[in-house]
Amino acid sequence: MTKVLIADDAAFVRARNSRLLSEAGYEIAEASNGEEAVRRYGTFRPDVVLMDITMPVMDGLDALREIRRLDDAARVIMCSALGQQAVVLQAIKAGAVDFIVKPFAPEKLLEALKRHLNRK
Repeated sequence: MTKVLIADDAAFVRARNSRLLSEAGYEIAEASNGEEAVRRYGTFRPDVVLMDITMPVMDGLDALREIRRLDDAARVIMCSALGQQAVVLQAIKAGAVDFIVKPFAPEKLLEALKRHLNRK
């Protein structure tokens, strides 16, 4: 089963995405901040990470960098309400495979996951 780690400080966002992805057949783990996401990445070993940018303790960009340091093949899709060009560029330079601007339709999330899971 394909594993997805959802890292977002908003519990309702984690719950909504967890429900959507569970129903689509994915195995889910959650993290409420970047530091927890890095820890969970090491134990859960997800196929893809959905990472919010603005989170407490450690933000999503720092967590992305740390996860990529641990696993240079990590697939991280950044999700944020910040649709700013500079943030998108920072995320891509740090190794993100994609960037989805919140709020997004469920189909958009599922398409992004399929697109990156089909890449080897």
